[in-house]
Amino acid sequence: MASSSISITSGVFFGDSCVAMEYFGDSLADTGNLKQLATVSNGVFPVFLPPYGQDFFDQSTGRCSNGRLIIDFLAERLGMPLIPPFLQDNGNNNMVTFKQGVNFAVAGATALGPSVLEPRGIVNPMTNASLAVQLAWLKQLLPSICGNDSNCRDFIGRSLILVGEIGGNDYNYPILWGQPIEEVEVLVPLVIDTIISTINELIEMGAKKLVVPGNFPVGCSASYLTVCGSENEEYDPKTGCLVRLNQFAEYHNKLLQTKLKQVRDLHPDVNIYYADYYNAAMEIYRFPYKYGFTNGALKACCGAEGRYNVDPTVQCGEVSATVCDEPDTYVSWEGIHLTEAAYRIISKNLFSTPQFNSLCSTSTSGVGLSVSM
Repeated sequence: MASSSISITSGVFFGDSCVAMEYFGDSLADTGNLKQLATVSNGVFPVFLPPYGQDFFDQSTGRCSNGRLIIDFLAERLGMPLIPPFLQDNGNNNMVTFKQGVNFAVAGATALGPSVLEPRGIVNPMTNASLAVQLAWLKQLLPSICGNDSNCRDFIGRSLILVGEIGGNDYNYPILWGQPIEEVEVLVPLVIDTIISTINELIEMGAKKLVVPGNFPVGCSASYLTVCGSENEEYDPKTGCLVRLNQFAEYHNKLLQTKLKQVRDLHPDVNIYYADYYNAAMEIYRFPYKYGFTNGALKACCGAEGRYNVDPTVQCGEVSATVCDEPDTYVSWEGIHLTEAAYRIISKNLFSTPQFNSLCSTSTSGVGLSVSM
């Protein structure tokens, strides 16, 4: 994979270890927050049921995959513990754990809040934990971790903060429910502005090291291929992905990078890395067999009958769903999310460059790869 998978944003590098990792995002990063929210509200989602997590250390984490996520591999690469979810059964009393990092990401979360989405007919069926809510959680938690404003500013400045991936669900809900892409495109500038506003606020709080991922090529998603595919659509002859949907994702990513450059220009002392999820994933979609995905890149491992093993009326985790015998030979887990094997490769392609390693030292002395759920 070319080193362009990550865009370096300034010439300032920090060789010191990151004291903690903070995550904001959706199901691509959630390690248990939605599960705890659902426990409180007595909600039930198939994502909490087997075979989700079947290849993880503890199968009941609430991760939207068969195993680990990109952020898990990132933590391991940096020699840090797997970062626990903010919402826990113990009422967030484990401050020792939280001093090493906190995950605020929630499966199903949107960048925009209900006040923006609902007037446009977009209702989030899973959670109201938008990006603003997740940032509020961080502000709520900080005093118990670091005490006064000065200490908290230092703590944030020495933390590695991932803002995203976020925004995908703002588009997933309307598009998969049948809204024309042209109508959904108007949301993109709003989503990007919300992400940038959050980044600016984190910088005001003292953030110095941020990673901002772009969106995946959704035109390669088994769910999108099933719902949006037709003989009238254009498919990429090399990958079989939907061209128009991938162009939509590229539009989001290009606008995000343009806005990030403006932030860099204003804050040259801050390292902001754009993590190119799109091209890291496209490398797999173009050459699946090269990476061991012998069952191809587009069919889902867990799902139902259909060209892409996806049936919108049957969700992975339900009794009627089927699951493949060898998830590591599939890129897609259940149509929307990817398998642990795919996330491992994407993480390696993105975060193994010398430029990224300079952001946080990778020494593992004194830090075990514990699993905190």
